[in-house]
Amino acid sequence: MTRIDPILADLLARKGESGLRRTLRPAALVGGGRIERDGREMLDFSSNDYLGLARDPRLVDRACEWASRMGSGSGASRLVTGTHEAHLALEEKIARFKGTEAAMIFASGWQANAAVIPALLAAVPGAVVLTDRLNHASMHAGCNVAGIRQTRFAHNDMAALETLLIQNAEAPARVILTESVFSMDGDRADMAGLVRLAREHDALLYVDEAHATGVLGPKGAGLSATVPGGVDVTMGTFSKALGGFGAYVAGSRTLIDYLVNTSSGFIYTTALPPAVLGAIDAALDLVPDMDGERAHLSALGNRLREGLCARGFDVGASSTQIVPAVIGEAQDALALSARLEELGMIASAIRPPTVPKGTSRLRLALRATHGEEDIDALLDAMGERA
Repeated sequence: MTRIDPILADLLARKGESGLRRTLRPAALVGGGRIERDGREMLDFSSNDYLGLARDPRLVDRACEWASRMGSGSGASRLVTGTHEAHLALEEKIARFKGTEAAMIFASGWQANAAVIPALLAAVPGAVVLTDRLNHASMHAGCNVAGIRQTRFAHNDMAALETLLIQNAEAPARVILTESVFSMDGDRADMAGLVRLAREHDALLYVDEAHATGVLGPKGAGLSATVPGGVDVTMGTFSKALGGFGAYVAGSRTLIDYLVNTSSGFIYTTALPPAVLGAIDAALDLVPDMDGERAHLSALGNRLREGLCARGFDVGASSTQIVPAVIGEAQDALALSARLEELGMIASAIRPPTVPKGTSRLRLALRATHGEEDIDALLDAMGERA
């Protein structure tokens, strides 16, 4: 035992008393929207494998082939000897997918936001940063690293954002940070409205597409693809609908060249290994032609929302594959999650600080490999809202 252990144990005990302590539990994705945990195969409504690609043999085969051909590791950071021709070719492929001049690969979505945002803000000293109140924690972390004070606007409130843009018209620069699909609520940003305001007020627009990439927009290119050329910086991940690992930032050639020279999370991190790159490459070949899976996923979301609302559950403004069932108190959300697990279903309880106090919920994440019968089984298990 170290000297700090009694302090940490006390803090953990308090978290346990309030229903906020987390623990790690092993699980394995299997086919058909299922997961294996504790020796049981259960319906999985908590994973972000939206298109069911994480177990797709085409991704696995290419990952193995690239590892066999190029090795198990990259050996160094990108600016030393870690850049392989495969990295550059894949970044060109991502740029084509996103409809931008260039792109760059990061190790994770968190790393990308936490490293790219401060690098951008360093280029515009004195900028006023306007952020959606429900942005992901990694975006807030990026602002904290930059040492700036965020000005937060009410969630998805374009009128409130415009007021702030007008109030800060004399600032050296204004930067708008938002997600395109909000990870805990499953609702969408008003992309057309954001682009209009950014253009009218000469503001920089940065959009996190982690939960839209592969699922929404033309050919699954995300909601930024619905406003071509309207978003200055787009970030997204390969670890959700694309079934692999890593993240990307896409934009102009000048932007990417600047980030290569200034983004610490890129400069000081070992490059992604060949197996990871191979899985990404295969996913980018498949995703544009998965309109049928995207349509099915959308229909499942509608079926679940309608069923939950009919049973008295609050699903907020969800319009995507992420459907929250807002419960309220953390202990109540945990109890419902535990009851569903007894019935063979995984629906994780999301609690503060991930969501605001009093809005603990089951975050129900759907996969294209789910069937209508799976949704109906979940609805039956949820029962009526008390």
